[in-house]
Amino acid sequence: MESSSSTRRQATRQRLYEAAVTLIAEKGFSGTTVDEIADRAGVAKGTVYYNFKSKTELFEELLRHGVGLLAASLRTAAEETGARGGSRVEALDAMIRAGLVFIDRYPAFTQLYVAELWRTNRAWQSTLLVVRREAVAVVEGVIAEGVVNGELSEEIDVPLTAAALVGMVLVAALDWQAFQPERSIDDVHSALSLLLRGRVSGH
Repeated sequence: MESSSSTRRQATRQRLYEAAVTLIAEKGFSGTTVDEIADRAGVAKGTVYYNFKSKTELFEELLRHGVGLLAASLRTAAEETGARGGSRVEALDAMIRAGLVFIDRYPAFTQLYVAELWRTNRAWQSTLLVVRREAVAVVEGVIAEGVVNGELSEEIDVPLTAAALVGMVLVAALDWQAFQPERSIDDVHSALSLLLRGRVSGH
């Protein structure tokens, strides 16, 4: 009995996440009320407070949940490449694709996450730093392995390169969705793949 009620609770939380992320992306955090989130999710207002103590806690959990999904998909892409005997550069390439697939699936969350990265003095700033670290650390690990095994240059600044790759995928994907939606995911991936492999200069 316990498992079915916890499954139901997970489903409710998922609906609340989706409702909150869409509304906050549309109207901003302060412009979104708990009533609207409950209404959009199709649940009673009390259900929101049963699951989350406040709107701020809901938002923090939203960040953790979304970035957790992203980090998991990046990790899976790297592990699957490794299992096939692929190189670390191929793993990074697979992670770029996984990032694009995630953003294509959760565009409202991505817009929200990127917008919040630039804001300061928010109640959830520390949560944001923690979740950003989680996603970037996955990429850092693969780059560091590439340096150790000689695939990548020892001159690479691992933390900054990892942050740059994550940033490239996030911003390029948002640009794709907002301004070039007619392009396919394969098209966008192959453009970013050239950047990763350092072939932009034409050499």
